Parts: sequence; structure tokens; C-alpha cells
Amino acid sequence: MNHIATGATIALALSAASAQAQTEIQWWHAMGGELGTKLEEIVQGFNDSQEEYTVVPSYKGTYPETMTAAIAAFRANEQPAIVQVFEVGTGTMMAAEGAIVPVYQLMEDNDVAFDPQAFLPQVVGYYTDTDGNMLSMPFNSSTPIFYYNKNVFEAAGLDPEQPPETWAQVEEFSKTIMDSGAATCGFTSDWISWIQTENLSAWHNQPIGTEENGFGGPSVRLTVNGPVQVKHWENLKRWADEGIFKYGGPVGGDNARPMFYTQECAMVMASSASRAGILANAQEFEVGFGMLPYYDDVEGAPQNSIIGGATLWVLSGKSDEEYAGAAKFFEYLSSPEVQADWASFSGYLPITQAAGDQMASYFEENPGADTGLRQITLNEPTENSKGLRFGNYVQIRGIIDEEFEQMLAGSKDAQGALDSVVERGNQLLEEFEAQSQ
Repeated sequence: MNHIATGATIALALSAASAQAQTEIQWWHAMGGELGTKLEEIVQGFNDSQEEYTVVPSYKGTYPETMTAAIAAFRANEQPAIVQVFEVGTGTMMAAEGAIVPVYQLMEDNDVAFDPQAFLPQVVGYYTDTDGNMLSMPFNSSTPIFYYNKNVFEAAGLDPEQPPETWAQVEEFSKTIMDSGAATCGFTSDWISWIQTENLSAWHNQPIGTEENGFGGPSVRLTVNGPVQVKHWENLKRWADEGIFKYGGPVGGDNARPMFYTQECAMVMASSASRAGILANAQEFEVGFGMLPYYDDVEGAPQNSIIGGATLWVLSGKSDEEYAGAAKFFEYLSSPEVQADWASFSGYLPITQAAGDQMASYFEENPGADTGLRQITLNEPTENSKGLRFGNYVQIRGIIDEEFEQMLAGSKDAQGALDSVVERGNQLLEEFEAQSQ
């Protein structure tokens, strides 16, 4: 008995020593609710797949809160190894010289197989430098798509299998629906900045800034007050006055989707990653899916939409062992199986072609689930449609919301509001450029 007890004690001690020898890798993220639970499941899968490393995920609030917390922690030398940063924080992270370890360098230093060509060009292009090197690891990438109420369409005499393709049809369908009494509002939208300004511009191959929307250099300035953007904001104001369009609020537009759930508005534009939530809340009707509408008198439209979501950045100042573990974790995250599972669950885009191929049967069984993927890969990205890279862009998005609301209130016309966006935004860009030099 003593021998058995001693043997068991030794085994437990060895097991404890082995567990203690595991290298911890701190990952700060912004995924709450069901997405956070799924993220933890993915992390557990990696932790269970090997014995050298333990990734420890920590929820730090919204995207801006998570980014702010990481910056503060870095200044105090208490930073995590990995932090999730939303797409509009890319310019800020790139400018933080010495604070990041580029992902291409991380993978090379740790001899982990890594092929940027395996990723969707529309995704990876957003996070590469001017030499084509990947700076961060894509994880949750989304793009806005069009959702509509098939039951309302049918009640209004419209084809429930045919979403509007152009903005002219959005207006026409909205009037038909409202005249029929099937709904009191035609459409609403999340994110005026992301969907109705940034993606509107990319979808019509229009620039929103100089220097290839900031990809070409640091001396970028906004040009989002062009004819196409002004025309669209003018239409949104007119449609709002006519009751066709209802404003869902600033930033995330938290009131937009509820107006769709209650069938007040027949159509909504929202993230592809909202798909699961929309289906869960649309209990009384069938949801249809379509690509974003476009103006058919704009040459080159539709082009391709651009991504939202976030990537994973590696911060400097950590141990070689932590970096080795981070590289292995990124290899696991980008595997076709993990990416297909994550995308199927969340509605985010599969970030690699292999993951997309693996989801073929899922797409067949879930009509509309591939809408975002088809839309973002519709054409090869141009200088105007590969994304944006501006410093201080979180604040600039706030300016877009403020000016849009002033336009809706009648204080400014569309041209004046967008001119103010450019003027006020460029002041922030100039400040960011000066601080980065």
C-alpha cells in the first residue's frame, strides 16, 4: 500500500510539474456572449491538442475598450502576448513601432508553416504592409450584407425570392411595401459609417481618402465628400423624410435590427456576422439574404465590399516561449477545420480558401450563408476597395455619426455634412501623422 501511495504521489507530483512547465499565453479579446463562449471552446481545443502551451483568454469589453486596455498595459509593461484589435485600429497598431511583432516575422522566427497566399486576398490585403507582409492574424472578418423579410415581401405582392439589387429598387420596393400596409418602414441600417459610407464607397469603387485610402503612406487625407457619397447621403435624408428609411442610431446602430425583428422595417443592412442573431430573433417570419444594393449609373459598380471584424496582434516584450506558443496557436486558429467551425457558428467569413471549400455542404444546407463571401470576393480589390488605413479612425467614425445626424435634423445638407467630416477628420489625421513622426 505504501508503495502504491508513494507511486501515486510521485505521479501526481510529475503531473503538477508538467502542468507548471506549460507556458501561459495571455490573449485579450472583445468577444462577449455566445461568441465569447465559442472563442473559449476554440482555445480549449488548442490547449487540449498539445501539452507545451496554455492560452488564457480574457474578455476586456468592446473593441475600443480592449485596444485602450492593451495600450495602457503596454505602457505599464503588463501587456498580454496577443490582443484582438478591430480593423479600424490597424493604422494605430502599425504606427506603434517597437510595440508589435509582425505575424509574418513571428511565424518565420518560430519555423511554423505560414502561407499568406492561403488567405482570401480581400481579407489579408487589409492587414499587410506596402511590401505585402502580413502584420496581424485574421480571426473574425465580416462584411455587411442585406437582410429582408420574405413574408412582408409576399404580402406586398413582391417576389419573396428576389431582394432588391439597386438603390432604385430599394426605394421602389419600400414604397410598394408601405403602400400595401405590410410594414410601416422600408429599410434601416446598422453602422452609417461602416456600411453606408465606407462600404458604400468601396462597393462603387470610390476613394474615401488619398494614398490608396491610407495604404500608400502616412500623409493620408479624407476625400469622402465625393459625388457618389454626397448623392447617397442626400437620398438617405430624403428617404428618412419620407419614412422609407429609419435611422438606427450611431456607431453600431443598436436600434436598427430590433426594428427589423418587430417587422416595423422590411429590410436591414447589417454585418454578415449578425446572421445567427437575426435568424434567432426573427421568429415570426422567414429571412432572405442579398448583396448590398448599388447605383447602376456608377461605372464599375458593384465592385466588392470591405471587411469589418478584427485580427490578432502580437505585442513585444514577451518571452521566446510565449512567442513560440503564439505561433503554434495561430497555426491552429487558421486551420481549415477550426475556421470552418468558427465561420459556420458565427457568420464571420472563412479567412482561407481551404476553410471556404470545407464549408461547401454547410452553404448548400443554409441558403444565404455564403452571401458575404460571394460579395467580398465579387471582384479583385482595387485601391479604392481593399479597405482603409487611417489613424484616429475610431474618433473619425464618431464624427461621421455626428454629421449624419446633423444632416437628418436639417442643420446641414449632405454636401455640407460630408465636407465637415473631411475637415474635422483631416485635423485628426494631421495630429496622428505628427505624433507618429
